[in-house]
Amino acid sequence: MYTITGPNVRTHAGSVGPSPILGTGGQGPGCCARTSLNKITSEGRKIPMHHRQTYTVEVAGLTRHFPLFEVAPGVRIAIFNMLGDTIVVKAAAASLAERLKETPADVLVTAEAKSIPLIYEMSALMGLPYIVLRKSYKTYMGDALSAETVSITTGAPQTLYLDEKDHWLIAGKNVILIDDVVSTGSTLEGMQQVMAKAGARVSRVAAVFTEGDGDWSHVVALGNLPVFIDGQEP
Repeated sequence: MYTITGPNVRTHAGSVGPSPILGTGGQGPGCCARTSLNKITSEGRKIPMHHRQTYTVEVAGLTRHFPLFEVAPGVRIAIFNMLGDTIVVKAAAASLAERLKETPADVLVTAEAKSIPLIYEMSALMGLPYIVLRKSYKTYMGDALSAETVSITTGAPQTLYLDEKDHWLIAGKNVILIDDVVSTGSTLEGMQQVMAKAGARVSRVAAVFTEGDGDWSHVVALGNLPVFIDGQEP
């Protein structure tokens, strides 16, 4: 079930009402109760905070509420950030690992940073080593391989780097590319370019979510996030 929530916004049922409590588990009696978000100042006073619109989605059997952020005029996306959410990380990793168990693989590969806890957990479950492509070069990375991509959140170019020490681990090996969200495919393309330079074979691509209405049939994903355009139904 998908629901857009926020102060006086239209829900999936077509009604207008207050936002649900930002829950941390499945649907419960209090998930759609009226709530007032507040913060506590150093003096102990409560100050009402603006309640950002959210998008409610099920992640590997868990309900979460993703905040909506504008990435272009009139265009918003639901931000999925699993950092710090151990329950979602473990559940998503287990679901993806199960779906990938028949895929030939020697190494798991991702790009930093939000998918790092996901690939760590998948590595433990699948008994495979993992590699993280970095987004900035450090001198200790030696003769690193690189490819340029574009950030979906900033629109700015960024470069992915494969540490010199990791070349031997993937050369001639089957790899599965892991990401939290595949949106424009730019980061994925950059990852594939680095793998080609390293002589690795990409056997599968997996993500917690794909985004938008592109053709993501080649991606093993747990769900799809719509892009929200003003005046259009998602």
